[in-house]
Amino acid sequence: MSEQSTTAPTGADSSGTRLDLSDVDHRVGQLVGGGQLWDPCSASDIRRWVMAMDYPNPLHWDEEFARGSRYGRIIAPQSMAVALDFGHGAQPACVGHIPGSHLIFGGEEWWFYGARVHVGDQLFQQRRFHDYKVVETKFAGPTMFSRGDTVHTNQHGTLVARERSTAIRYLAAEAERRGMYDKQLGAVKRWTAGELAEIERVRHEWILSNRLGVSPRFDDVEVGAGLPRRVIGPHSIASFTTEYRAFVFGIWGTAHWVAPPGVEDPWINQDPGWVDGFGFDEDGARIDPRLRDGLYVGPSRGHVDADKAGEIGMSRAYGYGATMGAWCTDYLAYWAGVEGMVRHTRANFRAPAFEGDVTYFDAEVVGKETDSAWGAPLVHIRLRLVNQDGQVLVDCTAEVELPPGADRGAGQ
Repeated sequence: MSEQSTTAPTGADSSGTRLDLSDVDHRVGQLVGGGQLWDPCSASDIRRWVMAMDYPNPLHWDEEFARGSRYGRIIAPQSMAVALDFGHGAQPACVGHIPGSHLIFGGEEWWFYGARVHVGDQLFQQRRFHDYKVVETKFAGPTMFSRGDTVHTNQHGTLVARERSTAIRYLAAEAERRGMYDKQLGAVKRWTAGELAEIERVRHEWILSNRLGVSPRFDDVEVGAGLPRRVIGPHSIASFTTEYRAFVFGIWGTAHWVAPPGVEDPWINQDPGWVDGFGFDEDGARIDPRLRDGLYVGPSRGHVDADKAGEIGMSRAYGYGATMGAWCTDYLAYWAGVEGMVRHTRANFRAPAFEGDVTYFDAEVVGKETDSAWGAPLVHIRLRLVNQDGQVLVDCTAEVELPPGADRGAGQ
Protein backbone atom coordinates (compact mmCIF):
# COMPACT_ATOMS: atom_id res chain seq x y z
CA MET A 1 0.00 0.00 0.00
CA SER A 2 1.48 3.34 -0.97
CA GLU A 3 -0.86 5.45 1.18
CA GLN A 4 1.23 5.24 4.35
CA SER A 5 1.63 8.38 6.40
CA THR A 6 2.02 8.94 10.13
CA THR A 7 2.46 6.23 12.69
CA ALA A 8 -0.52 5.57 14.99
CA PRO A 9 0.74 3.29 17.79
CA THR A 10 -2.63 3.04 19.52
CA GLY A 11 -4.23 1.48 16.45
CA ALA A 12 -6.85 4.26 16.23
CA ASP A 13 -7.39 7.16 13.81
CA SER A 14 -8.87 10.60 14.46
CA SER A 15 -12.41 9.35 13.86
CA GLY A 16 -12.05 6.68 16.54
CA THR A 17 -11.74 3.76 14.14
CA ARG A 18 -9.55 1.34 16.03
CA LEU A 19 -7.64 -1.89 15.56
CA ASP A 20 -7.80 -4.02 18.70
CA LEU A 21 -4.16 -5.07 19.17
CA SER A 22 -4.55 -6.52 22.67
CA ASP A 23 -3.72 -10.01 21.42
CA VAL A 24 -0.75 -8.92 19.32
CA ASP A 25 1.84 -7.10 21.44
CA HIS A 26 2.84 -10.02 23.67
CA ARG A 27 3.52 -12.19 20.63
CA VAL A 28 6.19 -9.98 19.03
CA GLY A 29 9.51 -11.79 18.66
CA GLN A 30 8.02 -15.17 19.51
CA LEU A 31 8.31 -18.39 17.56
CA VAL A 32 4.96 -19.49 16.15
CA GLY A 33 3.57 -22.68 14.70
CA GLY A 34 1.70 -23.26 11.47
CA GLY A 35 0.91 -25.73 8.77
CA GLN A 36 3.29 -28.47 7.65
CA LEU A 37 2.85 -30.42 4.43
CA TRP A 38 2.61 -34.17 4.87
CA ASP A 39 4.29 -35.20 1.63
CA PRO A 40 7.57 -34.55 -0.21
CA CYS A 41 7.59 -32.44 -3.36
CA SER A 42 6.53 -34.33 -6.48
CA ALA A 43 7.18 -33.68 -10.15
CA SER A 44 3.48 -32.91 -10.51
CA ASP A 45 3.73 -30.30 -7.75
CA ILE A 46 6.53 -28.59 -9.68
CA ARG A 47 4.74 -28.77 -13.02
CA ARG A 48 1.50 -27.49 -11.48
CA TRP A 49 3.36 -24.58 -9.91
CA VAL A 50 5.16 -23.36 -13.03
CA MET A 51 1.96 -23.78 -15.04
CA ALA A 52 0.10 -21.59 -12.54
CA MET A 53 2.92 -19.00 -12.55
CA ASP A 54 2.93 -19.04 -16.39
CA TYR A 55 6.65 -19.82 -16.18
CA PRO A 56 7.48 -22.07 -19.16
CA ASN A 57 11.13 -22.73 -18.31
CA PRO A 58 11.54 -26.29 -19.66
CA LEU A 59 13.93 -27.21 -16.86
CA HIS A 60 10.90 -27.38 -14.56
CA TRP A 61 8.37 -29.29 -16.68
CA ASP A 62 9.98 -30.92 -19.77
CA GLU A 63 11.44 -34.30 -18.80
CA GLU A 64 13.52 -34.70 -21.96
CA PHE A 65 15.01 -31.21 -21.71
CA ALA A 66 15.75 -31.58 -18.01
CA ARG A 67 17.50 -34.94 -18.51
CA GLY A 68 19.83 -33.25 -21.00
CA SER A 69 20.66 -30.43 -18.62
CA ARG A 70 23.42 -30.25 -16.02
CA TYR A 71 20.88 -31.42 -13.41
CA GLY A 72 19.87 -34.57 -15.28
CA ARG A 73 16.28 -34.31 -14.08
CA ILE A 74 13.46 -31.89 -13.44
CA ILE A 75 14.18 -29.48 -10.61
CA ALA A 76 11.93 -26.95 -8.93
CA PRO A 77 12.26 -23.21 -9.58
CA GLN A 78 13.61 -21.14 -6.70
CA SER A 79 10.10 -19.75 -6.17
CA MET A 80 8.93 -23.26 -5.21
CA ALA A 81 9.77 -22.58 -1.57
CA VAL A 82 6.62 -20.51 -1.13
CA ALA A 83 4.50 -23.14 -2.88
CA LEU A 84 5.69 -25.71 -0.33
CA ASP A 85 4.81 -23.48 2.61
CA PHE A 86 1.49 -22.98 4.38
CA GLY A 87 -0.60 -19.84 3.95
CA HIS A 88 1.39 -18.30 1.08
CA GLY A 89 4.25 -17.61 3.50
CA ALA A 90 2.23 -15.01 5.41
CA GLN A 91 1.47 -17.09 8.49
CA PRO A 92 4.21 -15.68 10.79
CA ALA A 93 3.16 -12.14 9.79
CA CYS A 94 -0.48 -12.80 10.74
CA VAL A 95 -0.28 -13.40 14.47
CA GLY A 96 -2.84 -12.38 17.06
CA HIS A 97 -6.62 -11.99 17.01
CA ILE A 98 -7.81 -8.64 15.55
CA PRO A 99 -11.64 -8.63 15.46
CA GLY A 100 -13.24 -7.71 12.14
CA SER A 101 -9.96 -7.77 10.24
CA HIS A 102 -8.72 -8.96 6.91
CA LEU A 103 -5.26 -9.35 5.39
CA ILE A 104 -3.53 -8.57 2.12
CA PHE A 105 0.16 -8.86 1.28
CA GLY A 106 2.49 -5.88 1.56
CA GLY A 107 5.73 -7.44 0.34
CA GLU A 108 8.29 -10.20 0.59
CA GLU A 109 12.03 -10.41 1.05
CA TRP A 110 13.87 -13.62 0.15
CA TRP A 111 17.40 -14.96 0.62
CA PHE A 112 18.42 -18.11 -1.29
CA TYR A 113 21.36 -20.20 -0.09
CA GLY A 114 22.12 -22.44 -3.05
CA ALA A 115 20.30 -25.69 -2.27
CA ARG A 116 17.90 -26.58 -5.05
CA VAL A 117 14.57 -28.30 -4.44
CA HIS A 118 14.35 -31.65 -6.21
CA VAL A 119 11.59 -34.19 -6.63
CA GLY A 120 11.39 -36.09 -3.34
CA ASP A 121 12.58 -33.22 -1.17
CA GLN A 122 10.47 -32.02 1.72
CA LEU A 123 10.69 -28.53 3.17
CA PHE A 124 10.22 -27.72 6.84
CA GLN A 125 9.60 -24.25 8.25
CA GLN A 126 10.57 -22.41 11.40
CA ARG A 127 8.45 -19.28 11.87
CA ARG A 128 8.74 -16.18 14.03
CA PHE A 129 6.58 -13.06 14.40
CA HIS A 130 9.11 -10.24 13.91
CA ASP A 131 7.39 -6.85 14.45
CA TYR A 132 4.63 -4.50 13.38
CA LYS A 133 3.66 -0.86 13.03
CA VAL A 134 0.32 0.88 12.55
CA VAL A 135 -0.06 3.69 10.04
CA GLU A 136 -2.94 5.70 8.63
CA THR A 137 -3.92 4.75 5.07
CA LYS A 138 -6.48 6.04 2.60
CA PHE A 139 -7.48 2.43 2.05
CA ALA A 140 -8.68 1.55 5.54
CA GLY A 141 -7.64 4.14 8.11
CA PRO A 142 -5.50 2.60 10.88
CA THR A 143 -3.67 -0.25 9.19
CA MET A 144 -1.14 -2.70 10.59
CA PHE A 145 2.00 -3.58 8.65
CA SER A 146 3.33 -6.71 10.37
CA ARG A 147 6.38 -8.77 9.49
CA GLY A 148 7.12 -12.44 10.01
CA ASP A 149 10.17 -14.59 9.30
CA THR A 150 10.28 -18.12 7.86
CA VAL A 151 13.34 -20.35 7.61
CA HIS A 152 13.02 -23.12 5.02
CA THR A 153 15.17 -26.24 5.43
CA ASN A 154 14.98 -29.57 3.64
CA GLN A 155 14.81 -33.10 5.05
CA HIS A 156 18.59 -33.13 5.46
CA GLY A 157 18.55 -29.96 7.57
CA THR A 158 20.10 -27.96 4.72
CA LEU A 159 19.14 -24.29 4.63
CA VAL A 160 17.25 -23.59 1.40
CA ALA A 161 15.85 -20.09 1.88
CA ARG A 162 14.77 -17.43 4.33
CA GLU A 163 11.72 -15.25 3.87
CA ARG A 164 10.47 -12.11 5.56
CA SER A 165 6.85 -11.44 4.66
CA THR A 166 4.85 -8.29 5.28
CA ALA A 167 1.14 -8.60 5.98
CA ILE A 168 -1.29 -5.68 5.81
CA ARG A 169 -4.04 -6.15 8.38
CA TYR A 170 -7.00 -3.79 8.47
CA LEU A 171 -10.66 -3.50 9.38
CA ALA A 172 -12.65 -4.93 6.50
CA ALA A 173 -15.75 -2.82 7.19
CA GLU A 174 -13.72 0.40 7.14
CA ALA A 175 -12.07 -0.54 3.82
CA GLU A 176 -15.49 -1.37 2.38
CA ARG A 177 -16.91 1.94 3.61
CA ARG A 178 -14.08 3.99 2.11
CA GLY A 179 -14.24 2.14 -1.22
CA MET A 180 -10.87 3.37 -2.44
CA TYR A 181 -10.70 0.91 -5.32
CA ASP A 182 -14.36 1.48 -6.20
CA LYS A 183 -13.37 5.08 -6.93
CA GLN A 184 -10.19 4.19 -8.81
CA LEU A 185 -11.25 1.27 -10.97
CA GLY A 186 -13.31 1.50 -14.09
CA ALA A 187 -15.00 -1.41 -15.83
CA VAL A 188 -13.08 -4.65 -16.27
CA LYS A 189 -10.81 -4.19 -19.27
CA ARG A 190 -12.02 -5.84 -22.47
CA TRP A 191 -9.15 -6.58 -24.83
CA THR A 192 -9.41 -6.44 -28.61
CA ALA A 193 -8.06 -9.22 -30.81
CA GLY A 194 -5.21 -6.94 -31.87
CA GLU A 195 -4.30 -6.11 -28.28
CA LEU A 196 -4.31 -9.77 -27.30
CA ALA A 197 -2.08 -10.60 -30.26
CA GLU A 198 0.41 -7.97 -29.10
CA ILE A 199 0.38 -9.36 -25.56
CA GLU A 200 1.07 -12.82 -26.95
CA ARG A 201 3.92 -11.47 -29.10
CA VAL A 202 5.65 -9.93 -26.07
CA ARG A 203 5.10 -13.10 -24.05
CA HIS A 204 6.50 -15.33 -26.80
CA GLU A 205 9.57 -13.14 -27.34
CA TRP A 206 10.32 -13.33 -23.65
CA ILE A 207 10.07 -17.13 -23.70
CA LEU A 208 12.53 -17.27 -26.58
CA SER A 209 14.90 -14.81 -24.89
CA ASN A 210 16.54 -17.59 -22.84
CA ARG A 211 14.71 -20.86 -23.34
CA LEU A 212 18.01 -22.79 -23.38
CA GLY A 213 19.02 -21.34 -20.02
CA VAL A 214 22.30 -19.77 -21.17
CA SER A 215 23.70 -17.66 -18.34
CA PRO A 216 24.99 -14.14 -19.05
CA ARG A 217 28.60 -13.75 -17.95
CA PHE A 218 29.21 -11.32 -15.13
CA ASP A 219 32.07 -9.64 -17.01
CA ASP A 220 29.85 -8.98 -20.03
CA VAL A 221 26.83 -7.49 -18.25
CA GLU A 222 26.80 -3.68 -18.29
CA VAL A 223 25.22 -1.34 -15.78
CA GLY A 224 22.24 0.30 -17.43
CA ALA A 225 21.40 -2.72 -19.56
CA GLY A 226 17.75 -3.72 -19.69
CA LEU A 227 16.35 -7.21 -19.31
CA PRO A 228 13.81 -8.59 -21.81
CA ARG A 229 10.24 -7.43 -21.19
CA ARG A 230 7.76 -9.97 -19.90
CA VAL A 231 3.96 -9.90 -19.73
CA ILE A 232 1.44 -12.02 -17.83
CA GLY A 233 -2.30 -11.87 -18.38
CA PRO A 234 -4.97 -10.85 -18.91
CA HIS A 235 -5.71 -11.99 -15.37
CA SER A 236 -9.02 -13.75 -14.86
CA ILE A 237 -11.03 -15.77 -12.37
CA ALA A 238 -9.59 -18.85 -14.07
CA SER A 239 -5.98 -17.71 -13.72
CA PHE A 240 -6.46 -16.68 -10.07
CA THR A 241 -8.01 -20.07 -9.30
CA THR A 242 -5.19 -21.89 -11.07
CA GLU A 243 -2.64 -19.91 -9.05
CA TYR A 244 -4.31 -20.69 -5.73
CA ARG A 245 -4.58 -24.40 -6.43
CA ALA A 246 -0.85 -24.61 -7.14
CA PHE A 247 -0.09 -23.73 -3.51
CA VAL A 248 0.02 -27.28 -2.20
CA PHE A 249 -1.52 -26.48 1.20
CA GLY A 250 -4.81 -25.54 -0.52
CA ILE A 251 -5.32 -29.10 -1.73
CA TRP A 252 -7.50 -31.17 0.58
CA GLY A 253 -5.65 -33.04 3.30
CA THR A 254 -2.13 -31.99 2.37
CA ALA A 255 -1.15 -30.26 5.63
CA HIS A 256 -1.37 -30.57 9.39
CA TRP A 257 -0.66 -28.21 12.30
CA VAL A 258 2.71 -28.16 14.04
CA ALA A 259 4.07 -26.17 16.98
CA PRO A 260 7.66 -25.27 17.90
CA PRO A 261 8.83 -27.26 20.95
CA GLY A 262 8.62 -25.54 24.29
CA VAL A 263 6.53 -22.55 23.15
CA GLU A 264 3.65 -21.98 25.57
CA ASP A 265 1.36 -20.19 23.09
CA PRO A 266 2.49 -21.13 19.57
CA TRP A 267 -0.44 -19.53 17.68
CA ILE A 268 -1.56 -22.44 15.53
CA ASN A 269 -5.05 -23.32 14.31
CA GLN A 270 -6.40 -20.06 15.71
CA ASP A 271 -8.73 -17.32 14.47
CA PRO A 272 -7.03 -14.07 13.35
CA GLY A 273 -10.41 -12.30 13.54
CA TRP A 274 -11.64 -12.69 9.99
CA VAL A 275 -15.05 -11.21 9.19
CA ASP A 276 -18.01 -13.50 8.68
CA GLY A 277 -17.63 -15.76 5.67
CA PHE A 278 -13.84 -15.57 5.52
CA GLY A 279 -12.88 -17.93 8.34
CA PHE A 280 -12.18 -21.65 8.40
CA ASP A 281 -14.50 -24.23 9.91
CA GLU A 282 -11.90 -26.59 11.36
CA ASP A 283 -14.39 -28.99 12.95
CA GLY A 284 -16.70 -29.10 9.94
CA ALA A 285 -13.74 -29.67 7.62
CA ARG A 286 -13.14 -33.06 9.21
CA ILE A 287 -16.26 -34.13 7.32
CA ASP A 288 -16.28 -31.64 4.44
CA PRO A 289 -12.71 -30.52 3.58
CA ARG A 290 -14.01 -27.67 1.44
CA LEU A 291 -14.75 -25.81 4.67
CA ARG A 292 -11.08 -25.06 5.22
CA ASP A 293 -9.55 -25.05 1.74
CA GLY A 294 -9.41 -21.25 1.72
CA LEU A 295 -10.93 -20.58 -1.69
CA TYR A 296 -14.47 -21.95 -1.45
CA VAL A 297 -14.55 -20.96 2.21
CA GLY A 298 -11.87 -18.92 3.91
CA PRO A 299 -9.72 -15.82 3.64
CA SER A 300 -8.82 -16.21 -0.06
CA ARG A 301 -12.36 -16.33 -1.43
CA GLY A 302 -12.33 -12.63 -2.37
CA HIS A 303 -9.67 -13.40 -4.97
CA VAL A 304 -12.23 -15.17 -7.16
CA ASP A 305 -15.54 -13.64 -6.02
CA ALA A 306 -16.16 -9.97 -6.78
CA ASP A 307 -18.94 -9.67 -4.20
CA LYS A 308 -16.72 -11.04 -1.47
CA ALA A 309 -13.86 -8.86 -2.67
CA GLY A 310 -16.10 -5.84 -2.18
CA GLU A 311 -16.72 -6.82 1.44
CA ILE A 312 -13.01 -6.43 2.19
CA GLY A 313 -12.47 -3.25 0.19
CA MET A 314 -10.97 -4.82 -2.95
CA SER A 315 -13.88 -4.13 -5.32
CA ARG A 316 -13.27 -7.02 -7.73
CA ALA A 317 -11.39 -10.30 -8.05
CA TYR A 318 -7.68 -9.79 -7.61
CA GLY A 319 -4.38 -11.67 -7.53
CA TYR A 320 -2.09 -12.89 -4.77
CA GLY A 321 0.89 -11.09 -3.29
CA ALA A 322 2.88 -14.30 -2.95
CA THR A 323 2.26 -14.94 -6.64
CA MET A 324 3.71 -11.54 -7.55
CA GLY A 325 6.76 -12.30 -5.42
CA ALA A 326 7.20 -15.63 -7.22
CA TRP A 327 6.83 -13.90 -10.59
CA CYS A 328 9.78 -11.65 -9.67
CA THR A 329 12.00 -14.58 -8.66
CA ASP A 330 11.09 -16.60 -11.76
CA TYR A 331 11.69 -13.68 -14.11
CA LEU A 332 15.15 -13.02 -12.66
CA ALA A 333 16.06 -16.72 -12.59
CA TYR A 334 15.09 -17.14 -16.25
CA TRP A 335 17.46 -14.34 -17.24
CA ALA A 336 20.23 -15.71 -14.98
CA GLY A 337 20.10 -19.14 -16.65
CA VAL A 338 21.10 -22.51 -15.25
CA GLU A 339 24.53 -21.33 -14.02
CA GLY A 340 23.11 -18.29 -12.27
CA MET A 341 21.08 -17.93 -9.10
CA VAL A 342 18.83 -15.35 -7.54
CA ARG A 343 20.39 -14.68 -4.15
CA HIS A 344 18.17 -11.94 -2.72
CA THR A 345 14.97 -10.11 -3.62
CA ARG A 346 13.06 -7.40 -1.84
CA ALA A 347 9.64 -6.77 -3.34
CA ASN A 348 7.20 -4.12 -2.17
CA PHE A 349 3.63 -4.73 -3.31
CA ARG A 350 2.02 -1.42 -4.25
CA ALA A 351 -1.27 -2.54 -5.80
CA PRO A 352 -3.04 -5.79 -6.72
CA ALA A 353 -3.26 -7.40 -10.13
CA PHE A 354 -6.98 -7.04 -10.79
CA GLU A 355 -9.24 -9.15 -12.99
CA GLY A 356 -8.96 -8.07 -16.62
CA ASP A 357 -5.54 -6.42 -16.24
CA VAL A 358 -2.16 -7.50 -17.57
CA THR A 359 1.17 -7.23 -15.79
CA TYR A 360 4.35 -6.08 -17.54
CA PHE A 361 7.88 -6.69 -16.22
CA ASP A 362 10.66 -4.19 -16.90
CA ALA A 363 14.11 -4.44 -15.30
CA GLU A 364 17.49 -2.77 -15.46
CA VAL A 365 20.97 -3.63 -14.20
CA VAL A 366 21.78 -0.92 -11.66
CA GLY A 367 25.06 -2.17 -10.20
CA LYS A 368 27.73 -4.88 -10.09
CA GLU A 369 29.57 -6.33 -7.12
CA THR A 370 32.68 -8.43 -7.73
CA ASP A 371 33.30 -9.47 -4.12
CA SER A 372 30.05 -10.07 -2.27
CA ALA A 373 29.07 -11.58 1.05
CA TRP A 374 27.81 -14.57 -0.93
CA GLY A 375 31.35 -15.31 -2.13
CA ALA A 376 30.36 -14.80 -5.76
CA PRO A 377 29.95 -11.86 -8.15
CA LEU A 378 26.50 -10.28 -8.01
CA VAL A 379 24.52 -8.15 -10.41
CA HIS A 380 22.11 -5.66 -8.83
CA ILE A 381 18.78 -5.32 -10.60
CA ARG A 382 15.79 -3.00 -10.25
CA LEU A 383 12.55 -4.61 -11.38
CA ARG A 384 9.10 -3.09 -11.69
CA LEU A 385 5.79 -4.71 -12.44
CA VAL A 386 3.14 -2.40 -13.89
CA ASN A 387 -0.32 -2.82 -15.35
CA GLN A 388 -1.48 -1.72 -18.79
CA ASP A 389 -2.07 1.82 -17.47
CA GLY A 390 1.44 2.12 -16.04
CA GLN A 391 0.37 1.77 -12.41
CA VAL A 392 3.16 0.21 -10.36
CA LEU A 393 2.14 -3.10 -8.79
CA VAL A 394 5.55 -4.22 -7.52
CA ASP A 395 8.82 -2.42 -6.94
CA CYS A 396 11.62 -4.97 -6.51
CA THR A 397 15.36 -4.85 -5.98
CA ALA A 398 17.45 -7.98 -6.37
CA GLU A 399 20.95 -9.41 -6.35
CA VAL A 400 21.63 -12.16 -8.86
CA GLU A 401 24.73 -14.35 -9.00
CA LEU A 402 26.22 -14.85 -12.46
CA PRO A 403 29.21 -16.91 -13.57
CA PRO A 404 32.37 -15.12 -14.71
CA GLY A 405 34.42 -15.99 -17.78
CA ALA A 406 33.60 -17.41 -21.19
CA ASP A 407 30.14 -18.73 -22.05
CA ARG A 408 30.05 -22.53 -22.00
CA GLY A 409 26.67 -22.50 -23.75
CA ALA A 410 23.22 -24.03 -23.34
CA GLY A 411 23.63 -24.85 -19.65
CA GLN A 412 24.76 -28.41 -20.42
